[in-house]
Amino acid sequence: MSQEKFRNIGLIARTESEQTLYSVRQLIHFLHGRDCTVILDRAIAGSLPESGLQAAKVSQMGDACDLVIVVGGDGSLLGAARDLARFDVPVLGINRGHLGFLTDILPSEIESRVGQVLDGDYTTERRFLLDMEVRRGKTVMGEGSALNDVVLLSGDSVHMIDFELTIDGLFVYGQRSDGLIISTPTGSTAYALSGGGPIMHPRLDAMVLVPLNPHTLTSRPLVVDGNSEIKIHITTEKVNPLVSCDGTAGIRLQAEDVIAIRKKPHRLRLIHPPGHDFYQACRSKLGWSTRPGDGN
Repeated sequence: MSQEKFRNIGLIARTESEQTLYSVRQLIHFLHGRDCTVILDRAIAGSLPESGLQAAKVSQMGDACDLVIVVGGDGSLLGAARDLARFDVPVLGINRGHLGFLTDILPSEIESRVGQVLDGDYTTERRFLLDMEVRRGKTVMGEGSALNDVVLLSGDSVHMIDFELTIDGLFVYGQRSDGLIISTPTGSTAYALSGGGPIMHPRLDAMVLVPLNPHTLTSRPLVVDGNSEIKIHITTEKVNPLVSCDGTAGIRLQAEDVIAIRKKPHRLRLIHPPGHDFYQACRSKLGWSTRPGDGN
């Protein structure tokens, strides 16, 4: 079965650093050499007036492009994923950030690796996202989506949060802690990992719930089915906690609010050049040794 070829390509960059702009210019030159039509993200177009390219909102790219390339760190790709998942457009990442679990092409590899993708030599992953909704009685107070995680935090308070957790309508526990991380497999190598959660392979259809500094020492990370519906009932009176999706600006909560979290119906189409290997990425990004005795 032949791979999809790409000709209408959107470029997204969420930072205007010189290094990022250099990579975007390099990409534009390379893609024009491959007879591709290039559309720039409006957020970066003003910094590249010499390009003369059409600029569009990210949502418009979802309709107009058959490939979107994100230049930046994993945070840039997270933002693009939330906007583009519903369009089913493939997304490719160029790493101009730090860790780079999602943006896996190095700036020095742009022409060779993007060229492979344009030639149809790539692999595709389907990553699921989470939908989050906050209800106060019958009123929806806010909503969001996350590729990595939904995080409940005490915000700017030093007090712990009291809340009750139910999964698929079944009571799990009442907890007192600094918060709770609800993570996808994609997010298991992000904040959830720092909180002591397990690393989950991206192909797993599961979520992990990681308590943050729980008052009860037996509260451990809990892995549940990816189709579960999770509800968090805020019972604390002293604190107005925050709930945030992928580290974006949070929604301020109050007692009796309910957070509902479930899998988003649309998945992100994340593509990689040939040779992508999740375990190799773990070795590289997390400092695992390649064999026993390495680093001694």
